[in-house]
Amino acid sequence: MTEKELIVKIVEYFETYIFKNHIEASLKNNAKLKSYNINPIVVKYLSKVLEGDYTAKGVAKALFYPRVLGTSINTSFGTRIQNMFVELDLASGSLIKGMDIEFKDKVDNRKKWCQLKSGPNTINSEDVKPLLNKFTTTINLARTNKAFKGVNNTDFIVGVLYGEADELSMHYKTIDKTHPVIIGKDLWHRITGFPNFYDGLVEQLHKSILTIDTKDLINKGCSDLEEEIKKSPLFDF
Repeated sequence: MTEKELIVKIVEYFETYIFKNHIEASLKNNAKLKSYNINPIVVKYLSKVLEGDYTAKGVAKALFYPRVLGTSINTSFGTRIQNMFVELDLASGSLIKGMDIEFKDKVDNRKKWCQLKSGPNTINSEDVKPLLNKFTTTINLARTNKAFKGVNNTDFIVGVLYGEADELSMHYKTIDKTHPVIIGKDLWHRITGFPNFYDGLVEQLHKSILTIDTKDLINKGCSDLEEEIKKSPLFDF
């Protein structure tokens, strides 16, 4: 498959399984009151911030906006891309616990076991030690298996899907001292074999996004949720 053909395939995957799926889920699930665990104090305050008063519309916005614009899309992003790499035969799902994908590195021609992360600030300080321990345990087990002869620390990596090396948090830099943290353009090069693949993909995704029918999901979703809130005994306006 050529670089251009692969970009087209991935853009189509994003459109179908990330963007359009997000729109449908936002209107079907996130516009339902039962999908939320509500903090009545915080939601009342946020309604005041958003609408200047405690109203059904303000509560709907306080619930719907962060779910749709943050949690739901970010949660699906990493999982969907992991599946995409496998479905497009760029990698295979890892059989080793704690690793997400396995692939042949197109730069050094060594097999890599990779834990995928979305962006350069997506782990916290408390994540670092467990992650390193998991890597160490996995490598020690691997070295007892003849099939993993010659495996070393640099074959077990953290792959960060977007960003630049100088944007990596200190937590990632700590991990990088033992296991490579490969980010953005470099990661996509190693997986696809094309040095400028990431830049081309981002360019085509930006063009694709402008053509997507978002179905007025913010206004429609908030309006549907507002109607449920008006009827709910949870609120007293």
